[in-house]
Amino acid sequence: MLSLSSFKFVAAGLLCLLMASPRPLLAEPADARVAQAARKFLLDQAAHAGWRNPVVEVSVVGERTPFACPRPANVEPLDTRYPGRMRFTAQCPGVEGGRQGFVVRGEISAEVLVTATALPAGRGIAAADLTLERRDVSGVPDALSEAAEVVGQSSRRSLRAGQIMQRQMLVAPVLVRRGATVHIVARSGPVEVTSAGEALEAGRAEEIIRVRNGATGKVIRVRITASGTVEPIDLPMPMAPQSPD
Repeated sequence: MLSLSSFKFVAAGLLCLLMASPRPLLAEPADARVAQAARKFLLDQAAHAGWRNPVVEVSVVGERTPFACPRPANVEPLDTRYPGRMRFTAQCPGVEGGRQGFVVRGEISAEVLVTATALPAGRGIAAADLTLERRDVSGVPDALSEAAEVVGQSSRRSLRAGQIMQRQMLVAPVLVRRGATVHIVARSGPVEVTSAGEALEAGRAEEIIRVRNGATGKVIRVRITASGTVEPIDLPMPMAPQSPD
């Protein structure tokens, strides 16, 4: 038989159990899910750009009202044009009006190609002209990491040493310059005829330019096939001589 003091102790314990209401476990905070979504977006962007060893940092910024959601929130991007200020929205499933906007500041660094020395415009770029460095590429979406995409190309404008190589800077190099002597090569089967000419226009690989044939003085249209070499596109090709029947 319980004593009065023991009875009071047990009753107090039962009362505490009855008064305690179960508290639902909250899901991962919405801020964390938004940051996770922003990080994935930036890593996907880095993979698409082909950047080497990207490193991403994100932070959710600005003051917000508390956003508690018993289930994982659905996060969607609203504006991701500028990594330094991206906008996302989080929606709590099954909760009417349970939506909130977030601003995320992101930064991407990666190992990208930079100029090892100053480069003049129009000159073919060699592997020795480039070096790989880790740089902030948050605002340089067309930065390049692979030398194969740059070597052999030329820059549209002069570049100073240490500049990040960007796709928009590159253009195929000029293979024929105006006034230069070119080799006109006409082929038909095993027959090949070569003559010298003067380029009347500058051009790049596969471009069509006008050339004055040094032997005939005629101006013909040619296609640039290599540095200083062209092939006629308007004149009939020489045919191999045929033996009589």
